[in-house]
Amino acid sequence: MKSKRTKALEISPETKHRVYMRDGCHCVWCGSTDALPEAHYIRRSWGGLGVEENILTLCRACHYRFDSGPAQEREEMTEFFRRYLKGIYGEDWDEEKLYYGRTK
Repeated sequence: MKSKRTKALEISPETKHRVYMRDGCHCVWCGSTDALPEAHYIRRSWGGLGVEENILTLCRACHYRFDSGPAQEREEMTEFFRRYLKGIYGEDWDEEKLYYGRTK
């Protein structure tokens, strides 16, 4: 049986579909159409929720670079994705709300 935390961090098929459509069916970093809506902006290992506001469509190469690339590149990607998500969800988008168990 899955824990509440594990369930909260998973990305549902419905969320994947909405994010894929939101992101225009392509990698939001490089534009590749060989991309999937499976990247957590706030990492799962840090408690990042599997909610639409925390998920990005990335190709495998960009997803790997975002998770494991050089620190400077990860920081650049993080800032780009922060602006991207804030641009979609507006000023109410708050990174602190994307962590499991955190409340404001």
